This record gives sequence, C-alpha cells and structure tokens, in this order.
Amino acid sequence: MAIGLTEEHEALADSVRGFAERNIPATAVRAALEADEEARPGFWPALADQGLLGLHLPEEHGGQGYGLLELAVVLEELGRAAAPGPVLPTVLASAVIDASGNAGARAGLLPGLADGSRTGAVALDGGLTGRADGDALVVSGTAGTVLGAGLADVLVLPVALDDGVRWVVVDAADVTVTPVPSLDRVRRVASVEASGAAVPADRILDGVTTARVRDLAAALFGAEAAGLAGWLVSTAAEYAKVREQFGRPIGQFQGVKHKAARALIALEQARAAAWDAARALDEDAADAGFAAAVSAVVAVDAGVRTARDAIQILGGIGFTWEHDAHLYLRRASTLRALLGPAAGWAGEVARLALAGGRREVVLELDDDARPLRERVRAEVAELAAIEEKSALHARMGDEGWTAPHLPRPWGREAGPVEQILIQQELRAAKVKGPNLGIGAWLTPSLIRYGTDEQKERFLRPTLRGQIVWCQLFSEPGAGSDLASLSTRAERVEGGWRLTGQKIWTSLAQHAEWGFCVARTDPAAPKHDGITYFIVDMRAEGVDVRPLRELTGDALFNEVFLDGVFVPDEHVVGEVNRGWQVARNTLSNERVSLSTGGGLGMGVPELLKFYAGRDVDEAGAAEVGRLVAQGQSIDLLGLRTTLKQLNGVEPGAEASVRKLLGVQFNQDVADHCWAAQGAAAATEVPLAESGIMARAMLFSRAMTIYGGTTEVQLNIIGERILGLPRDPEPGR
Repeated sequence: MAIGLTEEHEALADSVRGFAERNIPATAVRAALEADEEARPGFWPALADQGLLGLHLPEEHGGQGYGLLELAVVLEELGRAAAPGPVLPTVLASAVIDASGNAGARAGLLPGLADGSRTGAVALDGGLTGRADGDALVVSGTAGTVLGAGLADVLVLPVALDDGVRWVVVDAADVTVTPVPSLDRVRRVASVEASGAAVPADRILDGVTTARVRDLAAALFGAEAAGLAGWLVSTAAEYAKVREQFGRPIGQFQGVKHKAARALIALEQARAAAWDAARALDEDAADAGFAAAVSAVVAVDAGVRTARDAIQILGGIGFTWEHDAHLYLRRASTLRALLGPAAGWAGEVARLALAGGRREVVLELDDDARPLRERVRAEVAELAAIEEKSALHARMGDEGWTAPHLPRPWGREAGPVEQILIQQELRAAKVKGPNLGIGAWLTPSLIRYGTDEQKERFLRPTLRGQIVWCQLFSEPGAGSDLASLSTRAERVEGGWRLTGQKIWTSLAQHAEWGFCVARTDPAAPKHDGITYFIVDMRAEGVDVRPLRELTGDALFNEVFLDGVFVPDEHVVGEVNRGWQVARNTLSNERVSLSTGGGLGMGVPELLKFYAGRDVDEAGAAEVGRLVAQGQSIDLLGLRTTLKQLNGVEPGAEASVRKLLGVQFNQDVADHCWAAQGAAAATEVPLAESGIMARAMLFSRAMTIYGGTTEVQLNIIGERILGLPRDPEPGR
C-alpha cells in the first residue's frame, strides 16, 4: 500500500514518482547537499507547471481544487526522492493561509504560491510579539528555526499579543532571514528576525489557530515521513537480499529479517496515520485534531525509526557520507525536531481520547450502496423480531447471515460491500448471530475441499452454532512448524486409526468434533504425506486432559489419540494432500484474528481503566502512545477493507495486523496492570487488581497462538519484502 488507495491516487502517485525520477536524480540531491548556499531547485518551474503546488487549493485561487489527501500523496512520493527545495514549506504555508477567513489574504497570496512564482515557509515555534496599530500589527522578535525560510518569499508567523496568538504573513524582504547550520543540508532552516515589521490587515490570518497550524504540519510532515520510510525500507530490504556474510544473504538471518519486517510495519502504520489525518482535515472533522496528533506520534516517528533501522541493516556502507541513508535520517530527524517531541503529541492524544474525542474508525459507503442497504435493513428487521435465540440462530445459519461471504447455500455470496452493510445493519439492530468460534476457521476449508456429504452433515449445524469444534493441529514438537507433526494415521478397513498427541487445543473439553492433521505417508517429504481428518471427540481412544495455564484457568488442553478410528468419509480433501487444506484453515484463522475480534484489552479497555483517574504528564505520554498505536491498527484494518472494496485481495497484510493487534493487547494489559502501583501485587477475584492481573497473565498467550510473533515476522519479511527464506534443515 501507499498513502492513497483509489485508482486516482495511485495514478497521481505514479505520475509524481515518474516526475521525481526524471527531474530529481541523486545528483540533484547531492548537489543541494554540498552547496555552500541553498538555492531554489532547477525542477521548481516544472513542478509548478504540473499543478502540484496548488493541488489542495481552490480553483478560484489558482489551485486544482482537490484536498490535503491528494497533497499527502504527492509529498509521500517527493519524500521518497528526498527532494530538495521548499515544496513542503510552501504547501504548508498555502494550506495555513487557505484555512484563514481573511478573503483578502487568500486572494492576494494563494495564486502566487500555487503557480510557483512565490515560495513560503511557516514558523512553528514562537518568539515574536506584536502590538496593534489601528487595523494593522507591528511585529518584533525572532523565530529561531524555520524550515525553508532561506528560500521563502513570504513567511507565515505566530505573533504573541496580549489577548493571544495571531498568525500573520510577512514578506521576507521586510524581515531579516539568516541561514542556520542545518541538520538537513538538502533542505535547510533559517532564523527570522522582525524589528517593527508592519503587517497590514490583509496579511492577518483571521480564524487561524495555533492548533490548526500544528495539525496541518502534523499531517503533511507525516506524509513526507511515510515517503522517507518507504525509500528506507525498500533500500534496506534490497541490500539484505544481495549482501552476503558467512556464505548467506544477510536477509536470511532472522535478526536482519525481523528488523526489516518491523520497519515495514512502521511504514504501513505511518501511511495509515498520515492518510487519516489528511482526510480528517479535508472533512474539517471535529476530531481532526486527534487524527493529526496520531500522525505526529506514529508517522513522524516512523521516519526516524526506519532510518535508524535501515542504517543498521546497511551496516558500514550505511554509515558513509557517500550512501544516501544519512540524508533520510537527517530529514526525518529534522521533521521530528520541528514538529515537537513525540511525548508532547502523545499527551495530546491521551487528553483528547480521555475526554471522549477519539476519532472513530468507521467505513462510510457512498450513496450507490443505499438500495442494497435498504434491502438488507428490511431483512435484518425480520431477524430482529425473532425473540427465541435458537430459532434466530437457526434462521441466520440457514439463510446465510452467519457467514455471508460464503457461497450459497452456506452464505449469501456477499461481496465486500454487502458484507460490510450486513455487519453494520446487524450491529445497529442489535442482532447477534451464533458464535462459531473455531468452527469459523473450518467452514471455508470444508466448502472448498469437503464432499457433498460432509458439507450437508457438518456445515448447516456449524453455521447455526450447534456444533462446538476444536482444532487438532499443534503438537509438542510441531507448533508454528506444523509440517513437522508426528501424529500418524494408519490405513485400516473402512478408514484410518490415528495415534499421537495434540496440545494447546482450545475448548477440546467441550468440543463435539475436531479437525485434525496427521501423517499418512512417513516416507513423503515434510509437507507431503499429511491428511486432514474430521475426528469425533467422543470416539473411543480420545483422551482430553485440560492444561492449567499460568492464569490458573484451563482453556487449552492436551489431546491423546490412541488408535482413534476415523472413517474414510471423514477425510477432507485428498489423502496425503492435507497440507493444502490445513493452510487454507490457518489462513482463515489469521484473517479472523487480525480483525481484532474483541480479543484481550484494547483502546476501549484502556480508556475505561483511566476513567476518573488523574494522569501526570509522563503517564499521559504512555497512554497517548498506546492509543495512537491502537488507532493506527484500526486504520490498517479500514484500509485493508477499502483495498478489498477496490477489488484487490489482501495478502500477507493480514499477518501485519494480526501481529500488531496481539502485541497491542499485550502492551495494554501490561500497562494497566503496572499502573495500579502496589495493588498490582494482589489478585483479588472480581476486584480491579485481579482483573488486571489476569489480563496481564493471559496476554502472554496472544503472541504465541495462531502463529508466533517470530513466525509472523518471517512471513512479513519473506512474502512482502521478498527476503530470502530460511534454509531447510541440513542444507
């Protein structure tokens, strides 16, 4: 994914990337790096001719009439190229001016900024004071570090007055601009000193607040940081594919692979956060400040983090002046410094969330879906009228409401839009379908690989919620490495006899049926010779022994299979081809888990824990980081859904969100437990300390079941980044 998700945004990104490849080669970036003085780049007229500087501005003022989201798409691509020059400072200045209610300022200033004849810059720090002189202001003082001020024709400045801060625009010729030795030597900073500069009424930005300016900066800085991170992640991954140490590409070493995978995760979170901030500001949403603060925490930090990780992966070459990695580290670090500490922004996220200002992550469908929504709503109303739960669940299972994405007659063959509508309307009508539990992972596999008799016998009652299933996959010696399983199935008259041990089997003590994989051909290669079975959990030879977990509960079980007979009609798929069926089941498991599903503690539980509690500055920063993390995970889910609506199936992205989700659940549980202070040492049943203790303890399982964190990182590194797979044992 990139920041933009639509075909139009993809086309815009491709166009800008092509422009950068033609007009901003590495030599141009290097020339800006080594120059004694900063100069307007040679590509500036061409960039202006493309209309990119005014993309977000109204057509009446020379712009293209789009919005900040389209501008974010452009900034991501220019960030990828580490473009020199005042693009970001200029578009930030024009966005601030456009937010003003001063029609004269907008009409007088925006056309020149849109067509490139003027450049701009914005001071994000204070230091300037003013006094009224009729309708004008007289400004004095110094803004110490202003991005792009050295090339700016106009400067947007905050001025402290007795009654608050006013934002004004001054010509660079009316103040003293002094270049400052800059961390980012490709795009530099300067100080701005005013000594009695007169600001007429048509340069005072009425209606512009400091919060609005900071929010705009957070969104646009986040978009550029995502572009920086995109270059860094791909550069580090490509290097890891070809750089060899100890006779192997370094990308094959898990330490490198996992670092690269985590950098990719940070990149995807950055894109999601910057995307949401830009669209929230475009909507002028009441919760736009929250979205911008999340971008300031998640996206801007991702630029710095991926730069550090990329240099680590690049090793010695990454530490040289000749490699471009340091240019990206310098730029990302400059963005972070100018926007302000992440802890302060995280505190703002916490303050807004605790006050009920968290931005809800919802999917809004366009008017084209209205007729379908009305039909679904009418049918759901009939379901809502059924009072008896078993009758409701039976009807939902029979009519395809339980799993509407499944083909008929088991589902409704609902496409992505209809699935979302059904989910929304069922929730609105407070209609709760049967909880399939682990059976939800089985049904797609049974539909695809099962016989007609198997489908008729098992699918209908499963979809009605009348069968409790368990999954007989993991073994003491085969957890994430499932293909190493040793449970064997021997051919007997009419079927098979299964012998072996399964472990970590959820709900086995309650299950009526289990789906099991066993080895039917010991001589076959590792992933062959495996068959998929349906096992009667009440059959002779099935011994279920609950495992008492570290919480003191017994959710998981050991299951011993001692010559358990399974008839031929309970083999799913072909004999010795069960690995295909198992992978289909595992894929459905991971997609299910990656959707959140109410597992463990999340943002709602975190905010509930802090309701009514006093939070100091340090604590607020911790809470805010967690809330921002949770928000970015929800946004990833929304973006994945939108990707599906655009006809693109998600691949290993499910692993990205699953990994983030379970780690987040752990982090929230750990934080709330520790925040109790000395009470965290107690475990009183039904008391808050006991609930937190249990949540903290249970969360240890979350990064193990359904694919351990380490295996998920391998999947992300190999399937998305294309890093070399781990060598087979003995090779």
